Amino acid sequence: MHLLPTFAGAFSEDLTAMLSAPGWRRYWGSFELAEVAFERAPESGALRWLSMGGPHGVAAVAFERALLVGLLEARYSGKGAPKPLRDPAGERVTATEERLALTLTQQLFEVLAMRVRVAASAAGVEVERRAAASGASAPVPAPTPGKNAWVLAVTLREPQGGSTARCFIAPDARMMGLILQALQPERPQRAARNAESIGTGLKVKLEGRLVSHEITLEALFGLKVGDVIPVSVGRADVLLDEARLFTAAVAEHKGKLCLTSFEDAE
Repeated sequence: MHLLPTFAGAFSEDLTAMLSAPGWRRYWGSFELAEVAFERAPESGALRWLSMGGPHGVAAVAFERALLVGLLEARYSGKGAPKPLRDPAGERVTATEERLALTLTQQLFEVLAMRVRVAASAAGVEVERRAAASGASAPVPAPTPGKNAWVLAVTLREPQGGSTARCFIAPDARMMGLILQALQPERPQRAARNAESIGTGLKVKLEGRLVSHEITLEALFGLKVGDVIPVSVGRADVLLDEARLFTAAVAEHKGKLCLTSFEDAE
């Protein structure tokens, strides 16, 4: 995880190069790239997410409306003095704005997919091969990423006035997995042959606490065979030596109760 800024830096270089390309300047020409960084997904309900998928995974993209409106105004207002970014809250979303969001989502996804492909290939990470004809899917509406999801936050600056606006790119679990695999430091071959993986060399005992229920001591002593204690099973606690590490959903698989969808305990 501490190497994620390395990937963000490489992606930033890709974006800088693409922003100067003729096909991109017609959309992004009024802004310059200020920063690209990994951070937790924003919880703003005002963001509208679009997702797009390809052979290396799916990514969801969202734009601050100030950015979209600023790009449109710069494109259609001619060569007059640049206008500072404004907050379009309360204004209706136009069809032109929606089309622009679709186009920019496709552009950003293609650059991210290229960076993931190059990084994975350079690190020797094997990825699933699909038919070239499958290509990438078209952008479609997507739900807001979970609060623990990682996003690439892209900050753009209007060079004349200095005001900034942001967009966010959230890779799904598959794409994020490829990014993390590509960032793993190279190990000497000898050490790789002789060292055991941590999965086989380190074993810990986890306990799952499915439910807890408080009753009075009088009720406890009054219990008889056949009595029923009403409880409801929600998310279970996963413990290591009584330390709560995760929460997990309880599911049934072939007649057995299993834990799935682990999340870090806060």
